[in-house]
Amino acid sequence: MSGRIQKAEGRRQNGRKGGRKSLAFILAPVFCILASSFWLLFFSNDLVAEPIWREATPGYQFAFPRDHAAHTDYRIEWWYYTGNLATADGRRFGYQLTFFRTGITPEPSNPSRWTVRDLYMAHFALSDLTNQKFYAFEKLNRAGVGWAGAETNQYRVWNEGWEARLEGDQHILSAAEGNMQLALTLAPEKVPIIHGEHGVSQKGAAVGNASHYYSLTRLRTTGTLTINGEELPVSGSSWMDHEFGTSFLEPEQVGWDWFSLQLNDGRELMLFQIRRADGSIDPHSSGTLIEPDGRTIRLSQTDFTLTPTQPWRSPASGASYPMTWKIAAPAHGLHFLVRAAFPGQELQTTASTGVIYWEGSIIASSNDAAQGIIGRGYLEMTGYIGKRMGAVFDAVTP
Repeated sequence: MSGRIQKAEGRRQNGRKGGRKSLAFILAPVFCILASSFWLLFFSNDLVAEPIWREATPGYQFAFPRDHAAHTDYRIEWWYYTGNLATADGRRFGYQLTFFRTGITPEPSNPSRWTVRDLYMAHFALSDLTNQKFYAFEKLNRAGVGWAGAETNQYRVWNEGWEARLEGDQHILSAAEGNMQLALTLAPEKVPIIHGEHGVSQKGAAVGNASHYYSLTRLRTTGTLTINGEELPVSGSSWMDHEFGTSFLEPEQVGWDWFSLQLNDGRELMLFQIRRADGSIDPHSSGTLIEPDGRTIRLSQTDFTLTPTQPWRSPASGASYPMTWKIAAPAHGLHFLVRAAFPGQELQTTASTGVIYWEGSIIASSNDAAQGIIGRGYLEMTGYIGKRMGAVFDAVTP
C-alpha cells in the first residue's frame, strides 16, 4: 500500500498538467487504495464496529421520497438500477447503472472541501443482447468541488456526468462514456417494497450486520441508448435497489448470488443467497415475492432453493460462474429455470470498488416448454475469485 502512495506522490511531482481531469488522474491510485475499504468494510464487521456510525437495526420506518436520498450517518450505501429494454424492431438490451457511497470519516477534522469524508464509485454497463456484446465502465471520485456526491434533502446522486435524480415520482438516469450512452426515464408501477423484517434485511448473525433495503420492482422505462454512436429509442422495464447500513457480511461469508425477476404474470421476485467458505448456504439468505397488487411474501432461506448448472469460465479473470439456475419455491408454486442472456457480462471494476463480479441480463423459462419465457431480470454473482469461491461448483463440474 505504501508503495502505491509513493508512486502517486511521484506522479504529483512529475506530471502536473493542471485542471480537473489531470488532478483526478494523479490521485486515482490513492483513491483506489481508499476504495478498497468499501469491500473491506462490506466483508469485515471488525472494521466497522465503531459506534460513531449508525447501524441498521430493527424498527426503522421508511418514508418516501425521503428515503431515496442519501443516508450519510450510515457508512455504506448504494443505488442500483438494472433493466431489460428493446427497440421497436425487436433488438434487446440490458443495462446497469450503480452509484456507491462509502464513508471514510463521519466528522472530518479538516474543514477543507477537499477533505475525503466519503468516496463515490459508479458502474455503468450496457449489454447488447442481440449481438452478445458487453460494455462496462467505472468511476471513482470524492466530492471535491462537485465531482461526485449524493444529496440528503432530495434525491440526486452523481459521479461526474453520470446521474440519477427524481422529477416528481419519475427517476431520471443519464450516463455517457465515449460513444456509449443512456438517457432514461423510469416511472414506478408499484409502491416501494421493503425487504426483510421490521425494516431490516439481516445479512449476518450480529445485530448490526444488516441493511435497510427496499426496491422499486417494476419501473416502466423509456428513453434512448447509444451503442457505438448509434442512438436507439428503447422501452421496457427496470428495477431499482437502494441499501444502506454500516456492516454487512462476516468473514466466513465469501460471496452472494442475487436475483431480481419480473414475471409475465405481474409478480416480481427478489432472492439472494450468501455462500460460506465451507460451501454451505448461509441461513441469512432470503427473498421477497411481490404479488401483482403489491402485497409481499417474505421468503426465508428454507423456503427456496437455487441450484447452479452450466459453469462458464471467464477468459478475462479465470472465474467460473453458473450460467443456468434452477429456482424452486414449492410452497408458492415457483419452479422455473433462469439462464444468462449470454455469458460474457463480467465487470472488472478494480479501479473503483476493487472487485470482479458478474452482473447481467437473465431470462426465466417455465419447466413446461410450451409456456416459453415467463420473465426477465438481472443476476449478480460475487465472490467467485479466490481459492474457496469455486465450492459452489463441486456438485456440477465434471
